[in-house]
Amino acid sequence: MRLRDVQAGDVDAYARMRCDPAMMAELGGPQPRAGIEHKVRRDAADAVSDRAWICMILPDETDLATVAGTVTLWSHKGPDGLVSEIGWMVLPAFQRRGLGKAAVRLLLQRAAFEDRWGIIHAFPGITNDASNGICRTLGFTFVGEQDTSFAGRVFRTNHWRINPANRAVSTTRKRATPLIT
Repeated sequence: MRLRDVQAGDVDAYARMRCDPAMMAELGGPQPRAGIEHKVRRDAADAVSDRAWICMILPDETDLATVAGTVTLWSHKGPDGLVSEIGWMVLPAFQRRGLGKAAVRLLLQRAAFEDRWGIIHAFPGITNDASNGICRTLGFTFVGEQDTSFAGRVFRTNHWRINPANRAVSTTRKRATPLIT
């Protein structure tokens, strides 16, 4: 598994994730296809400028064309100030292989290695057992349930948080973060 920054050519992968009713069931439903190109361009610009870490999950580190999903770490304004948030999506054909957990772990390791982002929050849907399981197994602390907005929609989520500098995910601090390009 490898991560690479999102690129302008990732429109098809974004559409397969964000416009599919099954993929978006936990995120308030599918997004319209119109506007996906703009979203990819904006995300690619954010990745290039290092405002956010927006990565495509590549299941085979030697195959840079096949995309299994995304993992993203960014900051935004929350009710109590600036919030660092991590989120991920894995396409159905690649689910149940541990790719989502490995991708989240890599970004958390990178955050610890670079001493960036501080406490990181995750907000999976309350019935998203796989994503809540990733949070649990990677050492996130459960904060509680809350309503969360995503793409203009509000839905019920579990709120998790982790400080990667203080957790087991930071065990690679002494060497370069692997497999992120």
